[in-house]
Amino acid sequence: MEEYDVIIYGTDLVQSIVGAALSWQGVSVLHVDKSPYYGGASATLSLTEIKQWVESNNNDPSSPFDDVKLYVSRNIDTSKYSIDLSPRIIFSASDFIDLLRTSRVYRYLTIKPLTMFHTYKDDFFDKLASTKEDIFTDQSITVQTKRALLKFMRFVLNYQSESSLPIWTDFKNRPIAEFLQAKFKIDPIYSNELVYTLGLCPALATPTSVGLHRIKKYLTSMGVFGSFPAMFSLHGGPGEIAQGFCRSGAVGGAVYRLHSDVSSVDPDTQSIVLDDGTNIKYREKLVIPSQQQGSREVRRLVAIVSNDCKPWFGEGESAAVVVFPPGTLEGNETAVQCLIFGAESQQCQSGQAVWYLSTTEKGAKGKKELELALEKLESAILRESTEDFDIEVSEEDVILRNGTPLISSVRLGQSLKDFVPREKLQYLAKLQYVQHETIANPVADNVIPIGSSAFDITYDGIVEQAKKIFSQITGSDDDFFNVDFEDEDEEDIGEVKPLGSTSNSNSNNNSNAEPELTFGDAMEV
Repeated sequence: MEEYDVIIYGTDLVQSIVGAALSWQGVSVLHVDKSPYYGGASATLSLTEIKQWVESNNNDPSSPFDDVKLYVSRNIDTSKYSIDLSPRIIFSASDFIDLLRTSRVYRYLTIKPLTMFHTYKDDFFDKLASTKEDIFTDQSITVQTKRALLKFMRFVLNYQSESSLPIWTDFKNRPIAEFLQAKFKIDPIYSNELVYTLGLCPALATPTSVGLHRIKKYLTSMGVFGSFPAMFSLHGGPGEIAQGFCRSGAVGGAVYRLHSDVSSVDPDTQSIVLDDGTNIKYREKLVIPSQQQGSREVRRLVAIVSNDCKPWFGEGESAAVVVFPPGTLEGNETAVQCLIFGAESQQCQSGQAVWYLSTTEKGAKGKKELELALEKLESAILRESTEDFDIEVSEEDVILRNGTPLISSVRLGQSLKDFVPREKLQYLAKLQYVQHETIANPVADNVIPIGSSAFDITYDGIVEQAKKIFSQITGSDDDFFNVDFEDEDEEDIGEVKPLGSTSNSNSNNNSNAEPELTFGDAMEV
């Protein structure tokens, strides 16, 4: 009978991190996954695989996904597109980027910068003013508001200091928008940008303690590797990264069995039986994903469109974030968050883009709000892609921002409402589904259940959850990726190359190539 110290069921991101961390500490690990691919609910799949995934999920009552619907144009090669089931971006000042570096998993990835964060208002997308220079030079912001914004930015960078605690502790569990108005007199227009775009908070009721943490994360991420706050990995997000940790685990000695389901578990004998009848024992712990659904869910809409969406990206970049704050989509109470990826993300073909829309609003209301946001995105990109779009303006309609003359939002908003596109946006594929959270309830002393939450488009909480499980197995997280990689040259870590200079090192057709981490010319390690 086969025997391992630990058996992990599923190769979702957290399980993959734990498996790799254990393997590098000499723990014998067996990783089992019923799917033929890595990543579980965080997988990155081709459109061809998505078709199979849709069918399997509609017939699987234990799946965390439901209400799955797919449309694919007949005129595309589905093998040349990638879809993230749970898309995320990486903030530069985060424990997750630290983990990628200490674990050396970044060597299996190519990371690109993400600069552009947009807020939807007045029928157009406004680039986020998030630096002192942006605020000072933006003539659309009143002097009083500039002072309030700069005062808050100074405060939030040190909000956990002893002198700052009295300012916000009374608001700890109250909505952060209420705190911003009460303590800093910040207009709701700008608090929307701070809370929903800069902090990526999902709802009006986000507690002040959570909102301050998230806003600080954005601000401290600026300048860590360059003049951008966030990053993304080519070919896909959590799915590619989970596969990277599985590769690391395999090098450390872990064993992986894909397309193998667990038929039964016996905690008394510390054994499992696979669907092929194989009986396997575990000496220490069995790690399994929980199937008990919680009360929260996220509704997703993924669209592949026939437009490169370059007007939304920073120079030389291929990704952006667009946020629809509460109240901008016929009374939406939760934000709709959108991740936009162009062809250079390696998720689609040239001249195209992939849009990931998500909301925590439930039921028909959430579905309607995603469809409304999709319509706004379509109208916006058709306008911004039209080179001969003329607007009649007077001197009163022009303002200066960063020294550049711009049309006022009121005048522009009216013109944009009147704009009629000459062509329609072609949708090459659409995928809709609901993803449920799962709750980790105790099973047995030697069985560790893992809950999942897919409500964040960042990697917040992932490292903390992985460390907790690692500690439950080993007794402490002190040795969590505390590894002396003797075969690695410390001076080679974080090699910098110009953007676009690396090849697609982690593509399916070149899985053995040695990848490099690319942050751009400004990266320093």
